[in-house]
Amino acid sequence: MLVLTRKLGEEILIGDDIKLIVSRIAGNRVTIGINAPGDVTILRGELNPDGVSQETGKPQNGLLATA
Repeated sequence: MLVLTRKLGEEILIGDDIKLIVSRIAGNRVTIGINAPGDVTILRGELNPDGVSQETGKPQNGLLATA
């Protein structure tokens, strides 16, 4: 797992077409904006608790986004 530190407004790029943006920080809560192509599935962790891709059936590493 890659762990990065970002400040408000800073971005993280994943590949050529996925961008995560720290859009708000309030206390211990961070709001993240995600720009990704429409064919990328993005799920909150609690919606896919076993960490297995619903499309491929394979374990995912870190992010719950599958192309």
